[in-house]
Amino acid sequence: MKLSFFGAARQVTGSTFLLELDDDYRVLIDCGTDLSGKEKTEEPDDSFGLFPFDASMVNLVLLTHAHIDHSGQIPNLYREGYEGQVLCTEPTLELAEILLYDAASLYQRKLKAIEKNKKYSKKRRAVKSGPYYLSAQVNYAMDNFVPLAFNKRFKFKDNGWVTFLPAGHLLGAAHILIEVENNGKMESICFSGDIGRRNYPLLPDPYPVPEVDYLVCETTYGNREHEDDEVAEQRLKEIIQECCIEVPGRLIIPTFSVGRTQALLYTLNKLYDKHEIEPIKVFTDSPLARKSTEIHEKYSRYLNDEAKEIKRLDDTLFDFENLHYLKTNQESQSVAFHNEACIIISSSGMITGGRIEHHIAENIENPYATILFIGYATEGTIGHKLRNKELSELTIRGAKKDVNAKIRSTDVFSGHGDLEDLTYFAKQQNPEKLKKVFLVHGELESMLNFKTVLESEGFDNIQIPEKGEVFEI
Repeated sequence: MKLSFFGAARQVTGSTFLLELDDDYRVLIDCGTDLSGKEKTEEPDDSFGLFPFDASMVNLVLLTHAHIDHSGQIPNLYREGYEGQVLCTEPTLELAEILLYDAASLYQRKLKAIEKNKKYSKKRRAVKSGPYYLSAQVNYAMDNFVPLAFNKRFKFKDNGWVTFLPAGHLLGAAHILIEVENNGKMESICFSGDIGRRNYPLLPDPYPVPEVDYLVCETTYGNREHEDDEVAEQRLKEIIQECCIEVPGRLIIPTFSVGRTQALLYTLNKLYDKHEIEPIKVFTDSPLARKSTEIHEKYSRYLNDEAKEIKRLDDTLFDFENLHYLKTNQESQSVAFHNEACIIISSSGMITGGRIEHHIAENIENPYATILFIGYATEGTIGHKLRNKELSELTIRGAKKDVNAKIRSTDVFSGHGDLEDLTYFAKQQNPEKLKKVFLVHGELESMLNFKTVLESEGFDNIQIPEKGEVFEI
């Protein structure tokens, strides 16, 4: 077999791995968008088009979970000639659908802006014909998604089986176990996908993976432990008490619409239900988050035991008396005139577009406002600069603003397992049986640290692939 690494190699984004079996059957595991900003906008020189491989020669796609850095290039894969199926779990199918349509809508707006630009150049035409896609391409791709159940061994070819194992991290997210029989001998490889953290709100703990011959393991938090060891309810209660009750103010929370928003609303619902905080108004300002919340309600059977019990007793996981969903832009903008203490939840989590920009612009100069970051923000984004308190002023929505609002952060809602969780996941394997470990989906510093930790646990033959590197396994 051959294993090629075309994304998430020495970086945290763009997961794309190609497994070529001995009979030339080709399985693509994830097909994600590179969100690092490192990709060139020019049309690629490679003769295969958008991908460094011939999309028409791929036989099957396996999708670990719905996040765009794992699923975002699937419509383009079909555009480039792929004709097979995408296998994933039921929740992943529905979450991927709303995320891909949202991406197509964003691309359409970008393309319109390009076409209106008076300096519309050859380079911009290359962008237009490059990695962007529209709703029609998403329609075609989604027609070929096929859902599989967790923990059911599925035969995808005469001598090949795949099993999706719960990974935590996001509703429907999976570790992917592939088993192939050659000459009476079984070989196995596991792709971790993104590994969730244990005891996370809403989601079950990552499922143990059976012993395999090869392991492809993510390393996002391979060099750090989570800072906050409190349970999410207690930490959030403390922050709300300080920012909205002791001194009546506004708590603005930039967050991601799919996954993180639901964990936050679920925790707020429990706090309100137990009457542990005053009934402050909560505004949720993201149409995509509303759709994602509905999908989480629909697939509550995939959540952890606590969430399933709350769903059984209350018939809802996310709704409470003072929760208000903002549908239109006009409703979103009107929140600026709300003169009581409140909580505003909006996307994107890195403040890289979306309605959150309006709320930041309206509140950044307010000393009674607090901006709470609950997730990772890529270096160079407004979110990263604010979270790290690098700015005394910023320009947002065309206006220069002083940073007078308080800046807070917590990682209790981080969906990625930390170093302890990653080590726990890897130690389910037998170092004497495991032939090779490949470290992916992390910055090089994280990978090197995690490699050292694994070596101290008795693992050897650990590889840190470069982008485009191919291994015989």
